[in-house]
Amino acid sequence: QVQLVESGGGLVQAGGSLRLSCAASGRTFRRYEMGWFRQAPGKEREFVAAITWIGGSTYYADSVKGRFTISRDSAKNTVYLQMNSLKPEDTAVYYCAAHETASSWSYWGQGTQVTVSS
Repeated sequence: QVQLVESGGGLVQAGGSLRLSCAASGRTFRRYEMGWFRQAPGKEREFVAAITWIGGSTYYADSVKGRFTISRDSAKNTVYLQMNSLKPEDTAVYYCAAHETASSWSYWGQGTQVTVSS
């Protein structure tokens, strides 16, 4: 069974930075895509960024392009989300997710809170 454990959330002022980590275990992730989603109070969960385990192709939501960077460390089975130039509207619970190629997002972490103060 795939397990995803996020860490690194917290409170930061607008313009600041945070790095989220997602430690993955339970499978060989060579055929997986890993991603980050977020959910703000009263809003639906939305896609933030994704990365393929093989090749490292990356995808971003328009709202975070140029500010957020997703990366992975294959040796540590860990995915990161570096968040720079944070805005109050980035405040949300951030979730790590994973899926096998040609499948839907199937595995989710428990979430980590990111709060950006103005």
